Amino acid sequence: MPALGPYLKKFATWLGAFQGFIGIVAIIIGILDFGTLESYLLIIAGLVLAAGVLVAIPVFGKYLEKIGLWLGSVQVIIGIVILIVGILGLL
Repeated sequence: MPALGPYLKKFATWLGAFQGFIGIVAIIIGILDFGTLESYLLIIAGLVLAAGVLVAIPVFGKYLEKIGLWLGSVQVIIGIVILIVGILGLL
């Protein structure tokens, strides 16, 4: 999208500063609404976004970070699936 490209890049850069916080919120909402497809996707997306922050959890931090980093290797596919399911959920 040539006309919107620079603006989307700036927005993505600004939003990237909050990715750890967004990831933690996604994990919490996914756990609270556990049992639906959206909740599972929220937990997966939260692990991808919060991979760097999860190491701070004392007991499970190392394991959660490894899961988040592994999921990060397929983050584009995860992002596309979550975007499609999110749009379908709005309709």
